[in-house]
Parts: sequence; structure tokens; C-alpha cells
Amino acid sequence: MDTILLSPNDNIIVLTKSLQEGAVVRIGDVDYRLPSALGLGHKLAAKPIRAGEKILKYGAQIGSATRDIAAGEHVHLHNIQSDYLPTYTLELGREFHAAT
Repeated sequence: MDTILLSPNDNIIVLTKSLQEGAVVRIGDVDYRLPSALGLGHKLAAKPIRAGEKILKYGAQIGSATRDIAAGEHVHLHNIQSDYLPTYTLELGREFHAAT
């Protein structure tokens, strides 16, 4: 098994191992081909998620979708924001400075 649904209420599934670009992941009865390699623990949308909808993992809210996310799409910092902590991304050549 390449993925796991941690709670029946979750709208994401979690990879149980690293997968290469082009790997096929089955969600329900639909197959999705990964457009890029993803590592262990990364999340995929188990169903379409609308912008602003809460992301549920372990049945708990871990953040909100910043845009519509298609079923089978990678769910990560590029399309969710934490409801609890600021989200930081690093750009090449820039130092990390946390906001105060």
C-alpha cells in the first residue's frame, strides 16, 4: 500500500513511502499519476478541496486551502496555509527572518 487514510473524516491521504515521478496512486476507484516525485509523509487530496476549506488530517484541522485543490493533487505549502503558525518558504539566496 502506497498511501493511508488516517481518519475517515480526512480529505487528504498520506504517502507511506517515497514515490517517483509518474507513479500511479489509487484514491477510491480512480488512478492518479504523480507529476513529480514525492517523499514519505507527503499528502495528496483524497477529493476535490475548495479554496478556504479546512485540510483534515487525523480528523483534525491542520490548515486551510489557499486555492482549489484537485483530487489526487499534492497538498503542501504551495496550496495550504497553517491556521496556527506562519508559513515560511525560503528563496534561493535569501536569508530566513521570522516575523515578530
